[in-house]
Amino acid sequence: MSAVPEVGSKAPAFDLPAFPKGRYKLSGLKGKYVVLYFYPRDNTPGCTTEACDFRDRHEAITAANTVVLGVSTDSVESHQKFIEKFELPFPLLADEDHAIAEKYGVWVEKNMYGKKSMGMQRATFLIDPAGKIAAVWPKVKVDGHAEAVVAKIQELQAAG
Repeated sequence: MSAVPEVGSKAPAFDLPAFPKGRYKLSGLKGKYVVLYFYPRDNTPGCTTEACDFRDRHEAITAANTVVLGVSTDSVESHQKFIEKFELPFPLLADEDHAIAEKYGVWVEKNMYGKKSMGMQRATFLIDPAGKIAAVWPKVKVDGHAEAVVAKIQELQAAG
């Protein structure tokens, strides 16, 4: 189990299948900020709210030379339905074997009603144009999260 990467460290590489457009690699996004957000499941209440909050701020995010990528262990087919149902303007990546979630330290033991299981911890990483971690939200509470991410992007760009 990896620890959550720290601010200033190199972001762990990824190359994952996605909807739409086949595959996404971190190396293919150099020169842009990347909002990489991990979430437990497509079409569940908190995850839907979070995705729609990023959708509703997508213009402000892309205007800031930033790409949004959602990651869960759901399949590409599941992502396609989720994107189409909620008109999400950004890709969702399928980390079905949770290898990337493990690299980012967000594949964790969860305890639900006394039953322990492994699952995705809701977390967001802001990766800078050089591929380094610029900000981390390790245990995301959905309400107000997308606004906080946008504010951080704008703050970092203003600092230049």
